Amino acid sequence: MTQQYLVIHMTDASGSRLGQEEDRRMLESWAQEGEDAGRLGPGAPVAGAEQAKSVVVRDGRVLITDGPFPEFKEWFAGYDLLTAESIDEAAQFMAKHPTAVAGRVLILPVVQLPWQQQSGG
Repeated sequence: MTQQYLVIHMTDASGSRLGQEEDRRMLESWAQEGEDAGRLGPGAPVAGAEQAKSVVVRDGRVLITDGPFPEFKEWFAGYDLLTAESIDEAAQFMAKHPTAVAGRVLILPVVQLPWQQQSGG
């Protein structure tokens, strides 16, 4: 049975630098493999911290803060939604993505909300 996974691409200072051509080659190869296997759903890179906002509601008050966020050592750089038979299979596929070399990739199974599980929908 296949499972959907949200893949979060993170920057990481310990990653290796990739030249633009190597980055592009790896990304195109990865995307082609994913499309051929029917694994890839929506995905996109995102803007940097300087264009981001943080939104929280505390005690009924909405607090909107501009980025960057100095507490972050890493930055969320993009996302993909993919399908795989297991999280291990998803991890093996994501190991071919340039972010795995230059940054860090987080893989999270997509699950139902508790009330969706109870109602079966």
